[in-house]
Amino acid sequence: MRHRMNVYFPPELLKQIADLADRKKLSRSAIVEAAVASFLSPDGADRREAAFARRLDRLSRQVQRLERNLGIAIETLALFIRFWLTITPPLSADAQAAAQVKGRQRYEGFVEALGQRLQKGQSLLHEIPEDVDNQSRRPVDRPESEPLGQPRAPVKG
Repeated sequence: MRHRMNVYFPPELLKQIADLADRKKLSRSAIVEAAVASFLSPDGADRREAAFARRLDRLSRQVQRLERNLGIAIETLALFIRFWLTITPPLSADAQAAAQVKGRQRYEGFVEALGQRLQKGQSLLHEIPEDVDNQSRRPVDRPESEPLGQPRAPVKG
């Protein structure tokens, strides 16, 4: 014997129930009944726990990617600053004003190029392969005479 129960759902949930019922060619009440039975079944808690574990795992991987990307961004900026400080000679007072004007022009060009690159969806992080961690773990001998920032010949291995 079945008993009638009236329930109220938010419109978004009701639309999802109706869509699922249409896809499965079942009534909406059959879909709701199966969902409630699944929720109340003894293994329902195990399934919910597994779903939470999957979500946590996915979030953990996203956090790892964000940490990796942030680390790459920080190292890129640090390397650029170190390179710039290494190769930039101090300026005389007379040349400083001209250098500031040139610097503003270069900065405006940089911001414009960065804006265009971001609009196109280009990213340095997408250009760096995922296996950069594997390569960075291998020690690379850099001769003391080799200037910082100069491109090295690719290491064949």
